[in-house]
Order: sequence, then C-alpha cells, then structure tokens
Amino acid sequence: MRIAALGALGAVGAALSYFAAGPARFWVNWIVWMLFLASVGLGALFLVGLEHLFIARWSVPLRRTAERVSGLVVPAGVAAVAALGSLRVLYPWTRPEAAAKAVLAAKSAWLNVPFFCARTLLCAGIWAFSYRFFLGGSLSQDASKDPAMNLRARRFAPVFMSLFAVTVTITAFDWISSLQPEWYSDIFGVYLFAGVFLSGLAGTAAAVLHLSGRGRLPGVRGDHLYNLGALIFAFTVFWSYIAFAQYMLIWYGNLPEEIVWYKSRVEGRWLPVILFLALLRFAVPFAALAARDAKKDGRRLLWVAWLVLFSHWLDLYWLVYPELGIGPRFSWPEFSFALMFVCAGLAWMRRQLTLGEDMPTGDPFLKEGLEFRL
Repeated sequence: MRIAALGALGAVGAALSYFAAGPARFWVNWIVWMLFLASVGLGALFLVGLEHLFIARWSVPLRRTAERVSGLVVPAGVAAVAALGSLRVLYPWTRPEAAAKAVLAAKSAWLNVPFFCARTLLCAGIWAFSYRFFLGGSLSQDASKDPAMNLRARRFAPVFMSLFAVTVTITAFDWISSLQPEWYSDIFGVYLFAGVFLSGLAGTAAAVLHLSGRGRLPGVRGDHLYNLGALIFAFTVFWSYIAFAQYMLIWYGNLPEEIVWYKSRVEGRWLPVILFLALLRFAVPFAALAARDAKKDGRRLLWVAWLVLFSHWLDLYWLVYPELGIGPRFSWPEFSFALMFVCAGLAWMRRQLTLGEDMPTGDPFLKEGLEFRL
C-alpha cells in the first residue's frame, strides 16, 4: 500500500507538471522513464535469449529471475504507446515547416507519424510476445518437465536476437535521435544496446540478490554472482568504449551537421552532468568490480547494480532532456515522474517475483547449473 500511495502521489505531481511546467517538459520526462523501463526489461530479456542461444548452464538457476525482470517490457510497451502523444510536441519532423528542409524531406519516408506509430506498436508487440514465449514456456516446463521446451527456446533464440537488434536500433533512432532529426550516428543503436544490456544485467543482479537475501535461491553461490559481476564489468567497459568512440569521431571530423548534437550536451550547464555521468557510468563501477573477489561480493555487487541503474537513467536524461533547450532541471516535475515510474516498476516487479518457482525446476540443466564451479 505504501508503494501504491507514493506512486499515486507521483502521478498527481506528474499530471500537474503538464500544466505548470508545460507539455514539452512533461513528455520529455515521460520518454526518459519509458526508455528506462524498456531498457531494464529488454536487457534482461536479452540475457534470457543469450542463455538459450549458447546453451549456457551456469545461469540456469538465475534464469527465472531474468525472465521475471524482463516482464518490464509490458508496462514499457504501454508507456511507449502513450508516449505517441508527444510527437507533435517534441519532434520537429512532425511540423509542417519540416517539409521545407531538404534533410528532413529526404527522411520523410521514415519519419512520418503513421509509420512511427506502426513501428512503436510493432516493437511493443515483439517485446511482449518474446517475453511471453520465454516465460510461458519456462513456467509450463515446471509442471511438465518436458525438455522439448529447451529445444523450442533454442530455436527461437536466434530469431529473437535478430528482432532484438532491429527493435533496439529503431527505438534509438526513433525516440532519441529523431528529436534532432538532422543529426545522425551510425553507432547510436549500438550505444543504446550497450546501456540496455548493462541495465538489464544490473536489474537481474539486484533481483537475484534480493531473493537470495530472503533465502529464495538456495544453491546460488559466489561463483554465479561472479559471472554476473563479470558481465556488468565487461559491458561497463564496452559502453564506455562506444560512448568515447562516437564522441571522438564526431569531434575529430568537426562537421557542423554532426557536432551540433554534442554542442548542446557538453557545453554550459550540461558539462558537469556528462562529467558526473562518466564518473558514475564508468569510473566507479570499473574500480569497484576490477578485483576478482569483488565480483563475488553480494553487497558490493548490489550497490554497483543500483548505481548502474541510476547512471543509465542519467544517461537517458542527458540524451533526451537537452532538446528542451533549458539546461538540466531536477525539480518537482522530475521528482514526481521518478516517484511514479519507480513505484509502478517496483509494484510490477513485486507481482513478477511471484510467478512460478524461483528457479526453473523443470529445466533438465538446473542440477548442472547449481553445481557450477569456476
């Protein structure tokens, strides 16, 4: 009830911000949090697909947790559909004067409202279907003990990976890049993917440690946590590499049509934000997880996971918010949206953590996964 009350309070504040702070600020906050929920859910879903694709054994005891976390794609899809109301407010390519600009006119076959809406619905549908396929089959296997489910999931995994790559790239270009449609980066989809998978890993790690602390994941040991920590460590470096590579190439090229996007994000009051982001997104997690034993430390892994989730939100905020042209704002509208979406996400996860057994008890590889040693 406390989560519901806080979420309702946040919803009231978010609704009031539409009138007090303006529709643009309302929708920017909505899009940031919609992308955050989608990132955590999609990252966990990617982890599930990866396990089936490579027939991994060590992660089988943790897979049900990742399957549950991936359920965040459902409310994220609903939020994405609702966010279609932001198109006329935030996206310049929807306005009549866009036709007069040669660059936007050339992109009109892709950047038009009907096609944008269709892509959003298609992406949300693919995410929901993939989630139901993996989780539904896994839950039914708990009762049936049928190993054929593993074969079906393994066959679907390559298809899902292809769909995942396409939908994440579409999300990056549609919801973020097209806020400034003249700008373009070839690796922007990869940049978002790195953040998506990293946030999914962090969400899964936080949920695993939450359940372990309550004795609901017996048999999960430091060796399992080590692999989760190693993945978080590796993709912290990968995200940092992609972020630096994108910035360095655009800075070195110094082309007016490319640097305009970064100028609004690294100058003025946004400079402390990007420096703080570099510290939280790379330096601190890298230092915290560099040592081998640190990756097995549940307490350390938990606070790193929460830090990764916060820094991913800050990354999305830095990507989207500058389009308002008002500099960073951390006031009651942002706090209201945080309260509303965080409480909604926690309430959804509380429900998700009751689905089925805490481990995929019908999976024939569960015993081998529990016996995993480094």
